[in-house]
Amino acid sequence: MVLKPSEIQSLSQSLVEAVSQAIVGKREVIEQAVLALLCNGHLLLEDIPGVGKTTMAKALARAIGGEYRRLQFTPDLLPADVTGAVVFSPKDGSFEFRPGPIFANIVLVDEINRATPKTQSSLLEAMEERQVSTDGVTRQLPKPFFVIATQNSVDMTGTYPLPEAQLDRFFGRLSLGYPGRDAEVEILRAQQSVKPVESIQPVASLDQFVLAQASVREVFIHEAVRGYIVDIARATREHSLLAMGASPRGTLFLMHGSQAMAALSGAEMVHPDHVKRVAKLVLGHRVIARGEVRARGMTTEQIIDQVLDAVPVPLPVGR
Repeated sequence: MVLKPSEIQSLSQSLVEAVSQAIVGKREVIEQAVLALLCNGHLLLEDIPGVGKTTMAKALARAIGGEYRRLQFTPDLLPADVTGAVVFSPKDGSFEFRPGPIFANIVLVDEINRATPKTQSSLLEAMEERQVSTDGVTRQLPKPFFVIATQNSVDMTGTYPLPEAQLDRFFGRLSLGYPGRDAEVEILRAQQSVKPVESIQPVASLDQFVLAQASVREVFIHEAVRGYIVDIARATREHSLLAMGASPRGTLFLMHGSQAMAALSGAEMVHPDHVKRVAKLVLGHRVIARGEVRARGMTTEQIIDQVLDAVPVPLPVGR
């Protein structure tokens, strides 16, 4: 069974509306987070403290009816604290595996860059393979499985920068930012006596979301648009302002993101505009600007805009 794009659109809109009860004035960011979930990817949130990163993760978990776990990364956190470990049971003298917090549908990894590289690497297999290997045994993670990792961009004391290999595991990078004045007033009103996130109800079953994830991959994409996606990725690798361009994994995620954007728009096929709308979300954290470019304050998103302007757009195509 495959959901139609209109059915994926309806499900996604219901999910966005549910999360919007807890996150006020950030509909576009919520839509991009839902898109990442539909693409079976993971999300990196880079922002200042206190703008709602944790609340958004909890709201997403409640809206899909999934299990939510939170991991606070600290310098003394060990890999076993993430994945779980085999422990001795004194009752019967046997050894049993006790799952770590990674065994959940929505996992919030808070301040991921405060843990050591060894602990950060314990996430790599889980994020890429959807499984955990401990003591020679491989255990599958639940479906859907969605990691939301946060980084605080202001206070960098005692942090370990994420390696490029780990950054590349994330489907996209987002920033919530400060709310507008009216939105902040609404936050105060809504949370004066209760927390709206606690009242969010599931909009569908977990199986429906897994089906939606599989259905996104079936959205039609023409060879000309597929070539357009590859041309964008290759242009980042050849751009004079970039020290490193997008990886083939980034190209693949750009295609899946475009398919999800088409479905969220109710379209039966991917158009070049869908590719453009997700390019900065998917590629912004994958490319690395040259040192002198960063010194001028130019962002990778601005460079990707240049790439999108330079790469020829294919003519309108049909099935």
